[in-house]
Amino acid sequence: MWSAIDTEAADDDARRLATVMHVAFFVLLCSSLARFLMRHPGAPATPWVVALALALALLYVLGPVLGPKEDLAPRDPTAASRLWLAAVIGTWLTLVVLAPSFGWCAVPLFYTGLRSLRTRSAILLVSLITVFVVAAQVQLRLRFGFDPNLLFAPPAVAAVATAVFIHSQRQAVRLRAVITDLVRTRRELAATERREGALAERQRLSMEIHDTLAQGLSSQQMLFQAADRLWAGDPETARRHVRSAASIAEHNLAEARRFVHDLAPADLAGGGSLGDALRALAARETTDTLRIRFHQDSAPAAPLPDRIQSALLRIAQGALANVREHADATTAALTLTHLDDQVVLDIADNGRGFVPTERTGDGVRGHGLPAIRARVRGLGGTLTIESTPGEGTVLTAAIPLEPVP
Repeated sequence: MWSAIDTEAADDDARRLATVMHVAFFVLLCSSLARFLMRHPGAPATPWVVALALALALLYVLGPVLGPKEDLAPRDPTAASRLWLAAVIGTWLTLVVLAPSFGWCAVPLFYTGLRSLRTRSAILLVSLITVFVVAAQVQLRLRFGFDPNLLFAPPAVAAVATAVFIHSQRQAVRLRAVITDLVRTRRELAATERREGALAERQRLSMEIHDTLAQGLSSQQMLFQAADRLWAGDPETARRHVRSAASIAEHNLAEARRFVHDLAPADLAGGGSLGDALRALAARETTDTLRIRFHQDSAPAAPLPDRIQSALLRIAQGALANVREHADATTAALTLTHLDDQVVLDIADNGRGFVPTERTGDGVRGHGLPAIRARVRGLGGTLTIESTPGEGTVLTAAIPLEPVP
């Protein structure tokens, strides 16, 4: 969750910065053109200046299609991005030669070059732009005499802009690396805790089985062997051994039933209904970022078999785990419907969705959906998945109340 929030915040900041730079570019471009037309009415170069200014504006508008993405992550520019950048810079340089006042567009172009190229190439491009700006300003103000600001101010502005952008870029890279390490560490810790929990539960069960079922089976074996030896010579004692073995078997059966009950879903322990268990599950899984609602359309005509209740609860748990892990949803809904011949569970979310054939075919990735499908198939039911990228997902498990022949 932290990774998604921090990445989205960084992307929003990058988009806002890009918007400011784009607006500034067009404002400076229009003001430079207006200044040229006001200061040089009827100049021979006017048609060329107007045409080049329009061409530069058109090229800049094509930036979102051909140019780099609006973020601070360094990347290798594509061939289309390089060609677009060369066209923009070439058109601007030609304009500066014809009309030095267009040198004011340099600062937004600094940003364009810095986010389009790797650091060394970007610095070379910024240096080239700065040289043209200085030359344009000196040419524009030469009649007023030498002005140190015209020579030193543009390089200083270029240096500050470049340093700030590169620093922001490197900070963004470091932040992404830290977030990636944090997410990986949390996943490893969660996996370790799951493994330790599984090992602890296995150890507990092994001790329980050893101290009850295994000991009882061993006692039965010895009693039956003793009865077999004494059956001909002392039948009364042999019968007593058989009765003792039967008593131990009855006790072991009770222990086995207790194990089965303990391994059933905890929400169903104590004889609670499936609706109550799903309502408790929805309340327990609701977080600040994911709100889960439960709705039951109708009450069952008769109590559902334990295996159906257990399977549907496990299906709901698995589906909600998928929603948390992959859907990036804010709301989800569990709907339990009791019909005459079947019970239906719907799990819907407003997440990112997916193409069902990509995850339910033979090349399925992960274990969530295959496990759900196996549970439904084991009860003779049907599983339906309706999902479209960007429009959420609805998973429907329909379980028949009568066994399928």
